[in-house]
Amino acid sequence: MKFANLATLFAVLGGIAMTQAQQIKGKITDMQNQPLETAYVYNLNSKSHAHTSENGVFIIENNQVGDSLKIGLLGYGTKIIALNDSNFRQTITTMLEEKAFQLDEMVLTEELNPVSTISRLDLNTNPLNSSQEALRKIPGLIIGQHAGGGKAEQIFLRGFDIDHGTDISISVDGMPVNMVSHAHGQGYSDLHFLIPETVNKVDFGKGPYDAKHGNFATAGYVDFSTRDFLKESSISVTAGQFNSLRTLGLFNLLENTKHQNAYIAAEYLANDGPYDSPQNFDRINIFGKYVTFSPNNDKLSVSASHFTSRWDASGQIPQRAVDNGSITRFGAIDATEGGETKRTNLNVEFNKYIANNTKFKTNAFYSHYAFELYSNFTFFLEDPINGDQIKQKEDRQILGLNTSIVHDTNLGNTPLTLTSGLGFRNDRVEDIELSHTLDRRTILQNIQLGDLNETNVNAFVNAEFELGRFRIAPALRLDYFKFLYTDKLQTKYQNLSETKTIVSPKLNFYWDVKDNYQVFLKSGIGFHSNDTRVVVSNQGKDILPRAYGLDLGDIWKPLPNLVVNTTLWYLFLEQEFVYVGDAGIVEPSGKTERYGLDFGFRYQFNEWLFLDTDMTLTHARSTEDIKGQNYIPLAPDFTMAGGLSLNDWKGFSGGLRYRFVDDRPANEDNTIVAGGYFITDFNANYSFDNVTIGFAIENLFDVAWNETQFATESRLQNEAQAVEEIHFTPGTPFFIKGTIAYKF
Repeated sequence: MKFANLATLFAVLGGIAMTQAQQIKGKITDMQNQPLETAYVYNLNSKSHAHTSENGVFIIENNQVGDSLKIGLLGYGTKIIALNDSNFRQTITTMLEEKAFQLDEMVLTEELNPVSTISRLDLNTNPLNSSQEALRKIPGLIIGQHAGGGKAEQIFLRGFDIDHGTDISISVDGMPVNMVSHAHGQGYSDLHFLIPETVNKVDFGKGPYDAKHGNFATAGYVDFSTRDFLKESSISVTAGQFNSLRTLGLFNLLENTKHQNAYIAAEYLANDGPYDSPQNFDRINIFGKYVTFSPNNDKLSVSASHFTSRWDASGQIPQRAVDNGSITRFGAIDATEGGETKRTNLNVEFNKYIANNTKFKTNAFYSHYAFELYSNFTFFLEDPINGDQIKQKEDRQILGLNTSIVHDTNLGNTPLTLTSGLGFRNDRVEDIELSHTLDRRTILQNIQLGDLNETNVNAFVNAEFELGRFRIAPALRLDYFKFLYTDKLQTKYQNLSETKTIVSPKLNFYWDVKDNYQVFLKSGIGFHSNDTRVVVSNQGKDILPRAYGLDLGDIWKPLPNLVVNTTLWYLFLEQEFVYVGDAGIVEPSGKTERYGLDFGFRYQFNEWLFLDTDMTLTHARSTEDIKGQNYIPLAPDFTMAGGLSLNDWKGFSGGLRYRFVDDRPANEDNTIVAGGYFITDFNANYSFDNVTIGFAIENLFDVAWNETQFATESRLQNEAQAVEEIHFTPGTPFFIKGTIAYKF
């Protein structure tokens, strides 16, 4: 009798417990059993909500038997799940079916990051076909190539001539791309090891507002994530003008294997370019990735890649040599420019839930990188007999680790998400060199030669308080640097060293005014480090210049098929010393300010036709020079890019893309102007069965444009005096290529 009463009591207590709000854990996958990240889970009764992690896992609070969960992700069908007793005792597993993107189904308050969702839409409607296009996916970012295709692109963003990456942080799967204290320039970012078809997601942010990103994240950051699996294997061949050739193989190594994925991608490129002296460019890329999930949905991924490239280059040519007919637009003054580079990467990532409300993520990486570049910017200015060719070379090893913990809790009745992280990175560079050379063979003089060792240890914490439709996110980041340099040109051994610490606070506000209207105010301090050789020569003074930023903007869906984003922004930079890698000298640069307007929209006409445009208006000036002599050279003041995209209409896909850069000052008093351009590209593809055929045209209207331009003082061999004027690399003329691909 006592046992019967006890059993009844437990049954009553169990029934009471079931009627109380409880926590539910679930996992969301696609039809290939692959986890879906950032899917939205919403309790239609209690109004509680959650998003899935990278492992596809979600945990949602305040649920009762009889409640219903709405689960959705843009580009997938929505499901409604009615909760019963069993849902509280075991993990819910739900599959979503992929379908066409429908912009009218996008609800801004349901998106974890609306800007990243827009970039996912862009990737779907305009797939990447080159590593250069990867950076062009960032609204307002402009790139230019000026050394034969193998050198990292020059980057422009928010009124910055970022050179090759000084003021933008770039990473792939948590592994940094930027090279600190590089032989050619600080922050040098060669993204050519990235095979575009392996890109799954592009996350980006403008300004110094994200605590996860430290060094170089002043104008912004870009994080690329590679695919965890391939839907199918494929091979493709692309050939076109200028002896261009690209072959690509994507091979799924584990088919129909539950909880494991593995694939390998291989790419070969060759191109002579339109130049009178062929660039003889070729590149080989190999990338492999293995992913496994444990029964508890822990995720482990291991990726490895190797990239090698070599090229010849015509360099930047003076306008006067073209005007007097001594060379054509595609000619060269020094046809022996060029270089070679290679990089080998190993990256290990691990994600898991260490508690139902706590996620852990870490990645460890190692890179071996080699670089050798020959350039001649001034021709016979310094050496009227042998010319001014320079060699920049280095051999580098990079080792690092990033770790973060995300903890969800409550402060009273206020939901609070705490994100904290630790990381380090060590760069060891042997024989970093700048030399005066002749014909890429003879070293005439060593200008710089040494070994450097640079270490960055960082920690950050970010708190996000959710107050209904209002969120506040204060954050703090700490960075510690150790700089070591050994100058091998000194007769006595001397190991110079400096240390520096910097604290970077952030404070961001988000207001969901309506389901489809979000306003934000972001503020923060960022920085970029200076070259180790600058640090030791200036004894640690002014070597971590701060950037102070403020963004006020909104994301809005005024119509079901239209999303608009607008941002007013301001950025102030402190005094800094700049190491000029091409000359081996240090130049002081004063305080600067930039402010402007970013505007963009995405419009979907129907299931298969999309229109997009992004534009930036910028005012960039030095604050310490008199008006009229305070222009910032090469800072773009107006850019615009966009196009019309056709996505899978009766087997057809393609698009018409354009980009525009306005005239901009090439020197401080704007007496030399870098000319703007408007370029249009076109591509069309048709798929049937497992075959896709297509073609692409770059510079459809055959515009004579200059891809990169500099105000440079140079002297030709037959000139008595030096001349300062525009030196440029010509942009690609009309260029057509065709592709055939087969999936299996």
